[in-house]
Amino acid sequence: MSHSVALSRSRPLVLADLIPGALARDIALVAGGAGLVGALAQIAVHVPGTPVPITGQTLGVLLIGTAYGARRAAAAIALYAVAGILGVPWFAGHHSGYAGASFGYVVGFFAAATLCGFLAERGADRSVLRSIPSMLAGEVLIYGIGMAWLAVAAHLTLSQTIAQGLTPFLLGDAVKAALAAGLLPAAWALAGRRSA
Repeated sequence: MSHSVALSRSRPLVLADLIPGALARDIALVAGGAGLVGALAQIAVHVPGTPVPITGQTLGVLLIGTAYGARRAAAAIALYAVAGILGVPWFAGHHSGYAGASFGYVVGFFAAATLCGFLAERGADRSVLRSIPSMLAGEVLIYGIGMAWLAVAAHLTLSQTIAQGLTPFLLGDAVKAALAAGLLPAAWALAGRRSA
């Protein structure tokens, strides 16, 4: 029994586990993940009628969550959020500090990355068919938390919240989720060929 537990722990749970050097690796991944989300936040398109811009962050959050696993993903997004609040200008549009009505999406990023990491640790990133539900679950968390925060912060009705916090982003986020769902299994396939 203990022999089988030892064997299951020696297998990589997520892509990041393929990188040697546990502590140094984890520190570099957390800092790099926060930086990646901050960089992708600068790809921002402001949509008329909503305080929430279209950004590349969602792609980064889904990839980090799934590639890092729950613990490292949560740490990376927490670092991104806390550093941004403390003054690092890497929220959308080079903003820092409390991000107002759109900050709920940052909170949603934390929940989504953690959930995607948890699911990836259970093999949800090994094939496109298993990755898609994981990415969709992450998107649902981002929208659920982000829209709730937006509604309260901006005093919006349900229809206003949907119009400002969901509808303009659906197509782009579907593309980002599909891209992430395809990239992770491809990375596993590449890693498998290199290690063979």
